Amino acid sequence: MKAFYFIPFLLILAVTSIGCSGSGSENVDGESDVLVVYTARSESLNEAVIPAFERETGIRVQTVTAGTGELVTRVESERNNPQGDILWAADVTMLHDKTDLLHEYVSPEDEYMIEQFRNETGYISPAFADPTVFIVNTELAGGEGQITSFQDLLNPDLKGRIAFGDPVNSSSAFQSLMAMLYAAGNGDPLADEAWEFVEKFIANVDGRIQGSSGQVHRGVADGEYVVGLTWEDPVIHYIISGAPVEVVFPDEGAIFPGQAVQIIKGAKNLENAKKFVDFVLSEQVQSHAGQELTVRPLRKGVELADYMIPQDEIKFFEEYDEMWVVEHTDEIIARYVDIIERSLD
Repeated sequence: MKAFYFIPFLLILAVTSIGCSGSGSENVDGESDVLVVYTARSESLNEAVIPAFERETGIRVQTVTAGTGELVTRVESERNNPQGDILWAADVTMLHDKTDLLHEYVSPEDEYMIEQFRNETGYISPAFADPTVFIVNTELAGGEGQITSFQDLLNPDLKGRIAFGDPVNSSSAFQSLMAMLYAAGNGDPLADEAWEFVEKFIANVDGRIQGSSGQVHRGVADGEYVVGLTWEDPVIHYIISGAPVEVVFPDEGAIFPGQAVQIIKGAKNLENAKKFVDFVLSEQVQSHAGQELTVRPLRKGVELADYMIPQDEIKFFEEYDEMWVVEHTDEIIARYVDIIERSLD
């Protein structure tokens, strides 16, 4: 494997508050009043949830903000002396083989979540959905509706103008890769034609794999790229902000993964961490997110804001099986890395 696939631990992480040692004072009940949250969630979601949690509980939250792969790497490196309490990043497919890093906990709020997004592992609690989409710069693409399918991404005019993340370290990029495989393989991600398509796609990306998921949507919104493979949340945010972009659910279909929140094993502020998981899954937070933000809540009966495309208007891959993906993740990553390495030769 080429060296650029490994993310060094000494990365520049955005840290809010005074470090992340997890130390703090105790409240009148003798419990810590601090919680350290490692988050890869959007700024808007962090700002909507974390201050509200602080107000409601009196717990002071310290955050470390970085990409999913960086945070998982950090949790792994700290396994003998955990510095964080909450890992608010990734999904079941990325964390299925890392439950040894997590504290077993099923929130009492779990019973109110949509059935297919319940905590089935005992460790990982899906909280919000981030469907796979394209972000398209309408000024560079020549208007809306110019790029509507995965097949459009093989257009020679887009060579070097497609933003794509690293599926090895980014959960959103991995889900985009899975959507591509389901689309090109007619529902079979291991089909030869699916991987032939990936090889052609990587050639059209022309070696410009992005180091983080944030670089994908920012690059398109800033006009550096015509189209990017990303998740819905940031694209809707750009649209509301007036950026010249559109959200595109590919004609072939999309994947609807549940982005999760989980407690880090050995968390120094365990009871506070449990309260945070409960809060994220609560009706209060889920309803607020559905009506005011750009993510899709996973609690039953929560309504979406008018600016979100109704789910019954979106085509999802009926063949998509999250547990099948979990079982084949290593194989899929290995085949992808092989394509990348051959493209560099």
